[in-house]
Amino acid sequence: MSTTFRLPEFAGRLASRLPRSVDASVRRLAVASLIGQTLLVVTGGAVRLTSSGLGCPTWPRCTDTSLVNTPEMGIHGFIEFGNRLLTFALAAVAALMLVYLWNLRKERRDLFLLALGLLASIPAQAVIGGITVLTNLNPWVVGLHFLVSMALVVFATLLVNRAFARTGRFRTVPHAALPGVMRPVTAAVALFSAIAVMLGVVVTGAGPHAGDADAPRNGLDWDLFSHIHAVPAYLITAGTLVALALVFLRRITGPVRTAVLGLLGVTVLQAVIGFTQYYNGIPALLVAAHMLGAALLMVAATNAWDIARSSPTK
Repeated sequence: MSTTFRLPEFAGRLASRLPRSVDASVRRLAVASLIGQTLLVVTGGAVRLTSSGLGCPTWPRCTDTSLVNTPEMGIHGFIEFGNRLLTFALAAVAALMLVYLWNLRKERRDLFLLALGLLASIPAQAVIGGITVLTNLNPWVVGLHFLVSMALVVFATLLVNRAFARTGRFRTVPHAALPGVMRPVTAAVALFSAIAVMLGVVVTGAGPHAGDADAPRNGLDWDLFSHIHAVPAYLITAGTLVALALVFLRRITGPVRTAVLGLLGVTVLQAVIGFTQYYNGIPALLVAAHMLGAALLMVAATNAWDIARSSPTK
């Protein structure tokens, strides 16, 4: 006896099995998205720092005749194609997140829109990545590719905070009351972090790690822009120390204290890496660590600001 497949019935059965509250599966997917977006920054850095930017010399195929890398392309083709594959993995995570949130799409519109934004951005990232290849790794296009990745790290951080009810309208995690100045201080740190990342892209575009021996540079003075890039880094440090002083002087506990201490740790780590790479000839390994640190800085700064703005004031 044959049965006829009916899409509405299948969709109804699927929806009945999906969560009607934010459960552990939704939280795990949110964390996977944040880890994946951060990892994408690292693998993108590996592509550039190993001169694998043209490991797949065309787009959307890896070669004119193959969708994937071939053994003849060696390690550079493997690294570049691996970075492309990670994009598909992130798309799968974002799509699965939307499926799990389907029954909550109205009640938890905040989560649904963040997940939708992460999914919608992935094709855009793929196109920008393709343009970088087709323009022979133009440093401005490469920089745009990196900045979009950093924006996605920010969105994924917000997604995690809301999935765990740490921030937003549906917050259930208790927060200590904060002095009113904490919100603008953490907002300033987040803003300066974004500016530092943007200037870091300019510095990178002027530096030696182009992604390929024949890739162009932006023609700017690397040393000058390295010093300009350091200015918002100093302001980040100052803002973080102000936030730290408020936490200890007002004896603030809970998520805000943890967020500020995490921000301090990442800020100090980035400063150490930045100075070390500057005075040691910009070795590729330290540049990679600095790129990872930049992603972690955006996570920490976004987290501190998001928690502060969701906390009561006194």
